[in-house]
Amino acid sequence: MENKEQNVPETETEEIKTEEVTEETAEAAAEAEETAAEESEEKESSEAQTEEPEEKEGKKSFFRKKEKKDKKDEKIEELTDRLTRTMAEFDNFRKRTEKEKSTMFMFGAKDVIEKILPVVDNFERGLATANPEDPFAEGMNKIYKQLTTALTDLGVTPIEAVGQPFDPNLHNAVMHIEDEELGENVVAEEFQKGYMYKDSIVRHSMVKVAN
Repeated sequence: MENKEQNVPETETEEIKTEEVTEETAEAAAEAEETAAEESEEKESSEAQTEEPEEKEGKKSFFRKKEKKDKKDEKIEELTDRLTRTMAEFDNFRKRTEKEKSTMFMFGAKDVIEKILPVVDNFERGLATANPEDPFAEGMNKIYKQLTTALTDLGVTPIEAVGQPFDPNLHNAVMHIEDEELGENVVAEEFQKGYMYKDSIVRHSMVKVAN
């Protein structure tokens, strides 16, 4: 009986110890799991922080490569730009030179034509008073036609005046008359024929204007 009473406390003591060991083991396992989780999180965060600077550095280096041009490319761009500017300047110079030549030729031609026109006027006056049957007048008429044909080929044309509305750009009015048979502001008579060289006036027509 005494032995049984002594065994009971020993069993209870062993159970209590076993429970204490189990609890301590569980606590230790929980602490280990928490520590492992914390270490894992720290590792992931450190890796993420390490990757971000690498990505930033990669981007910076990429943009640096883009921004930095090769010296050969820069030289090619410079020479291309210089060539384009030179060609544009030469084209402008060529156009300006052609325009100046055309203007100079126009003024020179007009000056020559102005000096020839009095000769044409004298031919017309002489033929107007000459006898058409006279061989001399016939010869003069042939020379006159040859001269006017040459002027026409050069672009010289007479200005129409009689019966046309008065145009101050073409006609020079030296007289004014009242005539019911003619319309208002109409050229009634031409005293001196006017001429144009292409689209430019060489000499205005000297006219009499009605009404």
